[in-house]
Amino acid sequence: METGLSILIGVFFTVSVYLMLSKELVRMLLGIAILGNAVNLLIFTAGRLTREVPPLIPEDLYTPAVQTANPLPQALVLTAIVISFSFLAFLLVLAFRAYQELGTDDANEMRVAEPADEQAPPQGY
Repeated sequence: METGLSILIGVFFTVSVYLMLSKELVRMLLGIAILGNAVNLLIFTAGRLTREVPPLIPEDLYTPAVQTANPLPQALVLTAIVISFSFLAFLLVLAFRAYQELGTDDANEMRVAEPADEQAPPQGY
């Protein structure tokens, strides 16, 4: 199970980097969303994917008697989901406002800060 998820995480990272290198804002935002999901899945997979008992320790013991589930990756992923969703919502609003102001979603056409009388910087390799 962990091998398959490791391959899936690699595919998610590859797709997200490819999309973030695009010139269109919508593709960049999709790449950021997929990157967040890949990181969440990586943290969740690193915390072991075994079916164990809940992390409850009886009162008379200081350490668990049997192997228990690790709640830390689950808590980290839950927090990361909320943060990445709010970050994506902010970026969507920012991209929409940029589209309204500039009339395009192409990053090369959004160079309004570049001086008009100078030579343009390289836009690719």
